[in-house]
Amino acid sequence: MPTDQLAPDIPPDLPTDVLAAEQAHLAESRAALAAMRAHAQSLSADAAGDWVSQQILQSLLDQRVAALADHPDTPLFFGRLDRSAADDLPTTIHVGRRHVHDGDSRPLVIDWRAPVSRAFYQASPADPMDVTLRRRFGYHGGALTAYEDERLDQGTEVGPSRILTEEIERPRTGPMRDIVATIQPDQDEIVRAALTRTVCVQGAPGTGKTAVGLHRAAYLLFTHRERLARAGVMIVGPNRAFLSYISSVLPALGEVKVDQTTVAGLLGDHAAPEDPAVGAVKGDARMAAVLKRALWLHIVKPEEGLVYSKGAYRFRVADHEVREIVASLRGTTRYGPGRAALAQRLAHLVLVRMEQRGESPDDRVQDAVARSRPVKQLVDAVWPKLVPEQVLYRLLADEEFLARAARSDLSPEERQLLLWRKPYRGWKSAKWSAADAALLDELRDLIERTPSLGHLVVDETQDLSEMQLRALGRRCRNGSATVLGDLAQGTTPWSTTSWRSVLTHLGQDGEVTELTLGFRVPREVLDYAARLLPSIAPGLAPPRSLRPGAGSLSIRPAGDLHEAVRDALAREGSIGVIVPDAAVSAVSESLSGVAHAVLDPDSTQEHRLLVVPATLAKGLEYDHVIVMEPADIVDAEPRGLARLYVVLTRAVTSLTVLHRKPLPPQLAP
Repeated sequence: MPTDQLAPDIPPDLPTDVLAAEQAHLAESRAALAAMRAHAQSLSADAAGDWVSQQILQSLLDQRVAALADHPDTPLFFGRLDRSAADDLPTTIHVGRRHVHDGDSRPLVIDWRAPVSRAFYQASPADPMDVTLRRRFGYHGGALTAYEDERLDQGTEVGPSRILTEEIERPRTGPMRDIVATIQPDQDEIVRAALTRTVCVQGAPGTGKTAVGLHRAAYLLFTHRERLARAGVMIVGPNRAFLSYISSVLPALGEVKVDQTTVAGLLGDHAAPEDPAVGAVKGDARMAAVLKRALWLHIVKPEEGLVYSKGAYRFRVADHEVREIVASLRGTTRYGPGRAALAQRLAHLVLVRMEQRGESPDDRVQDAVARSRPVKQLVDAVWPKLVPEQVLYRLLADEEFLARAARSDLSPEERQLLLWRKPYRGWKSAKWSAADAALLDELRDLIERTPSLGHLVVDETQDLSEMQLRALGRRCRNGSATVLGDLAQGTTPWSTTSWRSVLTHLGQDGEVTELTLGFRVPREVLDYAARLLPSIAPGLAPPRSLRPGAGSLSIRPAGDLHEAVRDALAREGSIGVIVPDAAVSAVSESLSGVAHAVLDPDSTQEHRLLVVPATLAKGLEYDHVIVMEPADIVDAEPRGLARLYVVLTRAVTSLTVLHRKPLPPQLAP
C-alpha cells in the first residue's frame, strides 16, 4: 500500500503518472461542475405560464444553482472504486459529495449516496461487493496530493488506512465538517436505513452520532427527493450555538433547503424562570390527559334550544336535540373542527325543518344558517372558541379547575406545585416558561391538528421531557425520525434513562442502535471521562476509542489559565476554554490581553479561542479543551456529574483540567 502524505507537494514514493491522471480527472470534473452550474443559471422561469408558477420554478432553479456550487477547499471526490460487475455503470467510478457529468452525460463523479457507492463504505476482502480495488485520496485544501490503494479481490485483510486516520484526526476550526469521506460501516448502515424506519442512536462521545444523523437526512433527501420535497425534513438541536456549529454540513453535501431549529424555536421561545421541580411535573406525560380534560371541560351543557327566523317563519331545534349533537361530537374530533361541526349540524336540523315546510334549501342555505347570529350565539355559549393560552392560564390559576382536570393523575402536592402563587391579570399578560411551551403545543394540537413532516432528526434527545417528545412526535406522526443522544449526557431534571421510553412518547416504533467506538476523542481522554459512567449511567457499556492519544490528558492542580492557553495557541486547531457558567465573565476578563470570544446561546461567530459556558458545551467539539474547576461545574446543578462528563468529552486532540478545588471522587488520582 503506498504511503500517504497530506502535503502540498507530491510524495516522492508515489507514481507521478497515477497522481497526474487523477489530478487531470479532478480538473475535468471541476470544469464539468462549473458547466452544470452555468447551464442551471442560464435557465429562465419565464417559460412558466402564470406568475405563481414562475415564482415556484425560479425558487427551484435558485436551489439547483446553490446545490451545484463548487467549494475550492473541499475535495470534489474522495474515493475511487474499480469494479468487476457487468452492468451499465463504468468499471471505474469516482465517489464524491455530489454527482457530476460531462456534456455527453458521462458520469465523472458518482454521488456518495447512490447505491453503487455503498461499496466504498461496506466492501471488504471477505465481501468485496464486486470491487477489485478501493482507492482513497489525500488532499491539501482542494488539491489532490496522495492516494492509497486497498486490494479487495485477493482475500487478504487490508491494514488501517492512514489517509482515513489523518482525515479523522485533522484539526479543525469553525463549523462542523461533513464526514462523508470517513463514514464507517456501522455508521453507513444507519445512514442508509430506509425512510420508513425510525432509528434511535445511542452514541458515546466522539462516535459521530450527530454527523450520522445529518448524513442520514442528506441520504434520504437524495433517495426520496420528490416525496420529502413535499413533506419536508427538519433538524432539531439543543440550542442556536449548536445549530450554527452544524450549519455547514448539509449545504456542503448539496442540500440547501433543510429547516434547522431548536425545540424552543419549534414550540415557542418562552423563557420565564421556573423551579425545576415545577418544570418536571409539567414535563411529565400525565399532563397530556390533564390538558385534554381541561380543554373539554370548557364545553357547557346546552340548556336551551335554537330558534332561527326566516321571514315570517321560525324554525326550532329543541334543547334535547342540541344536547345530543354536542354529546355525539364531544371527544370524537379535535376541539376546533368539533365547534365547526356543531354549527353545521344545527344548521342541518334547521334545513330539515325547512324541508318539512315544503322548501328546497341547498348547501348555500345551510352555510348561511351556520353563520347566522342565533347559531353563532348558541355555539359560543356551549362550545366557546378558545386559544391554548386561555386554557393553560385557567389551569394554572384556578385551583378548583385544576383539581377537576387533574382527577387522580396528579397528587395534591403536584397540583400545588403547578398553581401560580401570583396569577397574572389575564392570559394575554402571562409569562410562559420553556415547560409551558410544550403544554401549549399539546393544547394547540387538541384544538387543530399539527401538520406532519416527512422526516425529523432530533439531537441530544435524552434531555427532552416527555411532553416535549410528544410535541416532536406530532411533527413526524406520518413520517419517521432519527433520534440521537447519549443517556450519559442527560443534564436536565427530566432526562430519560430509557430509549424505549423516548420512542414511546415520540409515538414511533423504532430500533435502538448503540455506537460505542469513538473516532474523535482520544482514548486517554475518553477513559478518564468514563470514570463518571458508573455514577451517571451504570447501564451503558464504556465507550472505546480508536485513537490512543498518549499525552493528550493533562491534570494541573493550581494550574495557570494563561499558561494553558499559551500552550494551546502554540498548537494547530480550535480551542475551547470551558468554565462554570458563573465564571464566564471573570474568565473572559482575565483573558483580556488574548484575542478570544465568549460563546452565547445565539452565537454564530467563529473564533479560534472561545470561552464556553459549561451548559452550552453539549454537541460541540474543539481540538484543544481547557476545563476549569470541575467541582464548580458539578455543584452548579442537580445532574452536575453528567454535565462534567459532557464537558470532558469535547476534546479531539488534548484536554487540560485546571483545578484548585478537589476533583470529584470519581476523578481523584
